[in-house]
Amino acid sequence: GPFGAGKTVLQHTTSKYADVDIVIIAACGERAGEVVEILREFPHLKDPKTGRTLIERSIIICNTSSMPVAAREASVYTAVTLAEYYRQMGLNSLLLADSTSRWAQALREMSGRLEEIPGEEAFPAYLESLIAAFYERAGLVKLESGELGSVTIGGSVSPAGGNFEEPVTQSTLKVVGAFLGLS
Repeated sequence: GPFGAGKTVLQHTTSKYADVDIVIIAACGERAGEVVEILREFPHLKDPKTGRTLIERSIIICNTSSMPVAAREASVYTAVTLAEYYRQMGLNSLLLADSTSRWAQALREMSGRLEEIPGEEAFPAYLESLIAAFYERAGLVKLESGELGSVTIGGSVSPAGGNFEEPVTQSTLKVVGAFLGLS
């Protein structure tokens, strides 16, 4: 959904009520105010699963839009690697990436600096495969011990002007299992 549609509020609610062991939030390229909001609210939100605060089962990777482009790109990969680490421990992890659009914008900037041949709207020509590779890291695994662990990924897409025909939204729609459009 476009800016102001409630994506971050929806992710906070999902974090609170998700039946998972750990919640990982990748605030990728968010405005500093949104990151501060997460850091202020999570310590006070009661976790219905444990009765304690939500921050106690959360990892927040903050990466504001004022940070270097390479850091914005790395934040999403750092978050999914952490989620996989906990999955390998037999835990169920939820990764919420806010926003994959800003991650894609960082990829576009890096691709431009590397003088790669641009794809649609100057995004890298391989944007679709990067988005697919990111979401394909989610899943359920059966460990050698017989335990199950999982990674669930929820990413928010912030199309400029609410245009769902832009490349990031279209690439995401091709690979995800569910998509909520907000307006």
